[in-house]
Amino acid sequence: MQRIVILGNAGSGKSTLARALGQRLRVPVIHLDALFWQPGWVEPDAEQFRTQVGAAVASDAWICEGNYARRTFDLRLPRADLIIWLDTPRLVCFTRVLLRSVMNRPRADLAPGCKEKLDRAFLTFLHFVWNFDRGYRPGIEHIRLASGPHVPVLHLRGKRRIDAFLHSLPAIGQGDGESGQPRLTDNLQQGPHA
Repeated sequence: MQRIVILGNAGSGKSTLARALGQRLRVPVIHLDALFWQPGWVEPDAEQFRTQVGAAVASDAWICEGNYARRTFDLRLPRADLIIWLDTPRLVCFTRVLLRSVMNRPRADLAPGCKEKLDRAFLTFLHFVWNFDRGYRPGIEHIRLASGPHVPVLHLRGKRRIDAFLHSLPAIGQGDGESGQPRLTDNLQQGPHA
């Protein structure tokens, strides 16, 4: 069984990695932004969101990308087999977020009716992206340690490291002998930037 949580700044590549892992491992992908945001960037009722997340992570296998630490770590981390932190440099994240907003393409990781646009709210969001590592990541890490201290953490920085990780995964069917699912932890090189 595989249950993987992917964390990182906006624009760090969480959704892209989640889709790649979902295809490789043949497990469903949960995009928390798509569960959270309603059309027009309307926030849902807090309990409604938690109910949706709880139902999504109740299955035996999933890839879940998104932070939402205070709102969901207590639901996700106790069930997770692995946490992947994407340590993407903030300039890369900032540039990606800016470009995807300018390009204004529909995104599979957002609910319909949520288009990024250059407005005051977006400028606030860019400030969040630029200050994520210093202003927000320590709080996320604190909650992670409280909610899932036993869950292995893999730090990935850069496309080469991510690609190497994906290629290191065993092919489906070469698993643990019981479920047929690959055991990711057999291939992990843990460390600050493995």
